[in-house]
Amino acid sequence: MICWILLLINLTSCVCGTFVVNVTQTSYQAEENHNITLEWTFTTNTDSSLNSTFIYCTLTTENKESVLYDLRKGVEDPESQDEQFKGRVQCDKDVLKEGRIRLHVSRLRTEDSGPYLCEVSTPYGATYGECRLSVTVAADEPKLLRPQMSPQPESRGRIGLYVGLGLTAVALLAVCAGLCSAD
Repeated sequence: MICWILLLINLTSCVCGTFVVNVTQTSYQAEENHNITLEWTFTTNTDSSLNSTFIYCTLTTENKESVLYDLRKGVEDPESQDEQFKGRVQCDKDVLKEGRIRLHVSRLRTEDSGPYLCEVSTPYGATYGECRLSVTVAADEPKLLRPQMSPQPESRGRIGLYVGLGLTAVALLAVCAGLCSAD
């Protein structure tokens, strides 16, 4: 009878919500090639350590489930991480003890879009939180327009004009000088 009562108390504490996982943001938007931080919080208990904590974060699309992050008994398991995320996901382990999961995803790709589920299991409870990430194609950088410079025409025409005008002026001066001297 005592075992049934203890089991009932344990189940009631789990059902009543003593352990929760929340997302800091339910929806994230970013452009490809940028970085983003996905964040969840979970209920902590001062009696337990990370050695008894399991964290399993995934991206679930129509085609497959991709493991983003896997922590087993306080130890990261990089072997379970999907190829899509290898070398692009870092976890802030310093804030795990505070009940915060911060996953930094770098060099985003459009295929990183979708629902992210983070499951947390501890000796005092287990549950999950979900958020959605939408990665859009990077906008093209606006190209600076430079005015088109037309090539300078060769200056022979201008030189000819100046020479022609000069000769005309000399001729006019000569005519004027001749008229003045005739007087």
